[in-house]
Amino acid sequence: MSTPPSPTAEDSVTPARRDDRTAALILAGIAAVAGIAGAVLWRLVVRPPAYIVQADGSATVSERALTEFFAGDAWYAVIGAVVGAGLGVATWRRFKAIGWPCAFLAAGLGLLAGVVCWQLGEVLGGQAFDQRLALAKPGDTVPIALALRSPSALAVWAFAAVTPILLGSALGPDDEAMPRQPRRRSRLAKAEQTEPREVVDDLGVVRTEETASNQ
Repeated sequence: MSTPPSPTAEDSVTPARRDDRTAALILAGIAAVAGIAGAVLWRLVVRPPAYIVQADGSATVSERALTEFFAGDAWYAVIGAVVGAGLGVATWRRFKAIGWPCAFLAAGLGLLAGVVCWQLGEVLGGQAFDQRLALAKPGDTVPIALALRSPSALAVWAFAAVTPILLGSALGPDDEAMPRQPRRRSRLAKAEQTEPREVVDDLGVVRTEETASNQ
């Protein structure tokens, strides 16, 4: 008599968990695509300040241009806030049933999109600044490279992705809360439970239910 094959680890995975894994992979792909779109937008909206090459080979920059050095970081944070919030909403709508791990998943998706935008944006910035400056002639303007000068701005992507989940869990309806009865109805039910009922015994004597049970 042949014995049935033992279940494998793959067979023990429930269909719900398989659907969650598939949905997580889909969201990861969406986060990567959002990071690519964010990199293109980052490259288009940022106008890096430029150095002016002097006749002696030195390069100078105006005071106004100095204030624009961190414009790339500011735009990177703004794009991250929008993209992260969108990823957070999508994650909350799909994975709110799993509870607190939903926040970590959203933060990971936000970081994934932020890293893709960061690395691809710097690639789209073109040739390195040192190489362009070395090839420049007197009178030429050489824009600085598009780069993230404050890596802490990456945290904006993760925080923006977690924010919709925190708001949804705090302001949304509590599924575990039991519906409360109206106060008037609860008082009537309590009065019905405490009020003794009258019963008639075998001798025809009217007694309360508590007295009849004691005898």
